[in-house]
Amino acid sequence: MTSSIPQTQKIQIRPVQYRDLQMISDLGQDLNRVTQWYGLLRFLKLFPNPFQHLFWVYVAQQQQQCVGVIQVSPFNSSRSTWKVQWVLVNKSALDPDLISGRNSIGSQLLRHCFETIWEARTWVLEVNINEKGNLALYRQNGFQPLAQMTYWSLDADKLAQLAQIEPQLPNLLPVSNAEAQLLYQLDTVSMPPLLRQVFDRHTQDFKKPLLKGMIERMKPWFTPREITRAYVFEPQRKAAIAYFQLEICKDGSSPHLAKLTVHPAYTWLYPELLARMAQIVQNLPPQSLQLASADYQSEREEFLEKLGAERLENTLLMSRSVWHKLRESKPLEGLQLSDVLKGLQPTRTPIPTRMSWLEFPESGSQYQDPDHPNNDTSNQQNKNQRR
Repeated sequence: MTSSIPQTQKIQIRPVQYRDLQMISDLGQDLNRVTQWYGLLRFLKLFPNPFQHLFWVYVAQQQQQCVGVIQVSPFNSSRSTWKVQWVLVNKSALDPDLISGRNSIGSQLLRHCFETIWEARTWVLEVNINEKGNLALYRQNGFQPLAQMTYWSLDADKLAQLAQIEPQLPNLLPVSNAEAQLLYQLDTVSMPPLLRQVFDRHTQDFKKPLLKGMIERMKPWFTPREITRAYVFEPQRKAAIAYFQLEICKDGSSPHLAKLTVHPAYTWLYPELLARMAQIVQNLPPQSLQLASADYQSEREEFLEKLGAERLENTLLMSRSVWHKLRESKPLEGLQLSDVLKGLQPTRTPIPTRMSWLEFPESGSQYQDPDHPNNDTSNQQNKNQRR
């Protein structure tokens, strides 16, 4: 009598459902807002709109149990670049062989996104440098480092000191869709060529859709957060040389968040812009200000260190092309000479063609150089015969 060992059922990957939200929350991802607005998010997926991909999630299921989940979203308006927001794996419900390696749940979820979202040519993600497991997962699936990001925090006392400085910003203007081309040019010149190619941003990325703008203006009525944007205009060059976005918290329950873009030739604007942001929040309950810098922005990092900002987190920005590292069907070192020459063989039998004997010299004749001076007479005779 022989006993058969049941094989592990195949992993099924499908779009997220409402019953999966509780499991995702148990894995450590806060989805309170998603749970409240899940019906609306499902409705927004049915037609093109700015929030169509707001909650684009796939779930890995095995034996009617959710064992992994991944969230992705477009990174630019043309959707040529997509971002992996997070990957979660339920290790307690998995075989050890499915936790790491090429066939792990995380790898299967990533490959499913690569194959399903056909419009994505490039993928990006950001991972903490201390998360060794996630780093290994992304490297196994072809992601390569682009830049190292550092997140900083300025406490309320330092913001109060900066607010006492009067910034020299005579051409600080509010942002609207009319300045999209200026902001696109500033974004292009402020980053290395490789990042510019990966991000693949265009003018449309700096325009705010009408629906999104209306929701943003209504947001302060329901939440304590408000967004302020401004840019510095250079009138002689007709260009934007700096831009900031400040998301303030009016009740002091959470830090203020800032995004800063500065032209590499105008790094002296860093203290001026931070002083202006400090003035915007000085009448609000005291709270810290958080912002980021990249390793290619050495002047910004030096300025924040001198200012006494605290390092909160170091992350790695990584990218992967859909054409990355195509696997060979046979290893190159194992190929034989006969295998290499197969590609050089004709695909069909050659067909003989008619040949004229006039193209060949008579038997017994020797080759003579027509340019040789002794052949002038013979050449002239040949010309007369042809006539």
